[in-house]
Amino acid sequence: MNTYLIVKWLHVASSVLLVGTGFGSAFYLFFANRSSSLEARGVIARLVVRADLWFTTPAAVAQPLTGAWLAHAAGWPLTTPWLLLSAALFLLAGICWLPVLWLQSRMACEVEAACAQRRPLTATYRRWQAAWEWLGYPAFVAMLAVFFLMVNKPQLWA
Repeated sequence: MNTYLIVKWLHVASSVLLVGTGFGSAFYLFFANRSSSLEARGVIARLVVRADLWFTTPAAVAQPLTGAWLAHAAGWPLTTPWLLLSAALFLLAGICWLPVLWLQSRMACEVEAACAQRRPLTATYRRWQAAWEWLGYPAFVAMLAVFFLMVNKPQLWA
């Protein structure tokens, strides 16, 4: 197996981890947040934070590194329109994702405190939850668009 194929496999595998873990985590936390069980919310929130640290973060670092290497090796200038748009969308997803990391961590801590103190969640938690959800929508759509661009490599403008 040659280096190009190994890096391509790393790029594809990290993209699957990035989007798959992101969507899976969002799915579970979205529905846990609609549960009346604070314990369930706490478990899911802690696991979502771990999943982002263990899987999503390394994949998010690998993506631009492997992508830039592949583009160079394949002879695609980084100014190629589909690559530029992919990079811009990836950056948009990252801009949305960074505050999501902070929000998830705060949400997990708040649920843990509410469980320990046997009290309901605060209005602050509900604001964090809403912000977390609304930041997730554009990030997910942006990553789906990046997948489309990576696979199809359309000629966007000349």
